[in-house]
Amino acid sequence: MKGIIAQTVSKYTTTADANFVQSTIKLASNPEGTIVATLNGTEKGTIFHAWGTTFNELDWDAFNLLSRNDQDELMKNIFSPQGDLKFTHGRVSMNANDYARSWYSCDDMVGDLGLKYFNIERDKRNIIPLARAAQKYCPQLQLFMSPWSPPAWMKINQDYPVSPNKYNTMDERQGYLLYMEKDAQGKDVTYDPDEMRLLGDRNGVFPRRLATQDYFIQDPRYLQCYANMFCKFIDLYAEQGLPITKVMYQNEAYSYTPYPGCAWTAEGTLRFNNEYLAPTLAKTHPNVELWIGTFNTNRLDYVEKILDDKTLQSNVKGIGTQWECRENLPQLRKRYPNHRFMVSESECGNGSMDWAAGEHTFFLLSDNLGNGCDEYYNWNFILTDNGISPWGWTQNALVQVDSKTRTMRYTAEYFAYKHFSHFITPGSEIIGYAGRSFSKTPVVVFRNNKNMIVTAGNFTDLETTLTVKVAGKFLNMKLQPHSFNTYMVKL
Repeated sequence: MKGIIAQTVSKYTTTADANFVQSTIKLASNPEGTIVATLNGTEKGTIFHAWGTTFNELDWDAFNLLSRNDQDELMKNIFSPQGDLKFTHGRVSMNANDYARSWYSCDDMVGDLGLKYFNIERDKRNIIPLARAAQKYCPQLQLFMSPWSPPAWMKINQDYPVSPNKYNTMDERQGYLLYMEKDAQGKDVTYDPDEMRLLGDRNGVFPRRLATQDYFIQDPRYLQCYANMFCKFIDLYAEQGLPITKVMYQNEAYSYTPYPGCAWTAEGTLRFNNEYLAPTLAKTHPNVELWIGTFNTNRLDYVEKILDDKTLQSNVKGIGTQWECRENLPQLRKRYPNHRFMVSESECGNGSMDWAAGEHTFFLLSDNLGNGCDEYYNWNFILTDNGISPWGWTQNALVQVDSKTRTMRYTAEYFAYKHFSHFITPGSEIIGYAGRSFSKTPVVVFRNNKNMIVTAGNFTDLETTLTVKVAGKFLNMKLQPHSFNTYMVKL
């Protein structure tokens, strides 16, 4: 690679026993391990744009258990340009998400199509103070918004979840609404609770069955009112000094949830985005980007059914992917080269907050970025104990707060992010990826105007040597067992 000015390479390593240990190595004249990437300086990569996380009510509760000094340390580490993670973006939901304390919406007045009673008073008490705490260290903070569920009165089941279970009060008979079909024995096909277990691999196609009708009422008055809600939400947040710069119509339209959610068909998705949300945003908020997502399904044919629509393609700036949709990123990137791709939510884990969770997150970072995602959002960044929600989920966070001692701990996932976001700044290029065949030893190569940056993980029990060839020289990376690593080569 033309322009290398130093043979000495800075290396940073994290293991379960030591965080971010700095050392140096030398570029070599010969390879010592498997060559996983070859670079000559002419590569054209994907331009990276932003790192972010999500602001939720349960994050706010965990944050408030800390002392003021710990709060300041935490926000500086995550959001300051001089901090560890250097996040510049945040995600918020309109109405409750699954990490709200309880169900709520911005307008629970049934039939309020004029939005007289629409408000963000609950956000002002819980979400906005958390975003402002971040904004203190990142004045340029930008937000993207997507709802988990519209107000219950706008849905066919008149309730906040999609499916009934013991954590909500939805009428069990309404489980039939999702599929409206019968099995081979003539019985109604209903929701399978195993479908929503929170694992990184749900063993096959997800969802196995697709909803046969939209849970949002497909009445033009309701559809237009919902588009107006997006705009009013943007206005009210702007009044609080928090700019929302992009929106998506729905979080996880393919998770048929016992917590706040909303199932949409492809036809309903195109109708709402093309005929209502896109023109309403263009008229009232032309500077706010409309993205399509969040896609959390590996049903590639179904995603293409939506994304192939020419009108939609002209209306949206990018595509939001999470969970199973990651499996199809190579095909999607090839099919839709003119659109940006965002990781709208990294996987949330199962409440373990252990080293294995950090390794999985390091792989997710590698695979999503290596396959061309240029904006990346974490889910919860701070939770108490095992991160349990009112709907029975236990999830991970970057920072774990002990609710008894009111002390915090940076988890392995925090350092997995640091190995990327501390170095990969906006404007960096993603120029190389070892590929999914190296899932236990993922390697991604980046370039900015000062450095070539290589991230490398080793999730095996043995020391492993991998090599990146760079302009006739060789970066030989000896990776400790179960380690995260970042290498910086000056250009």
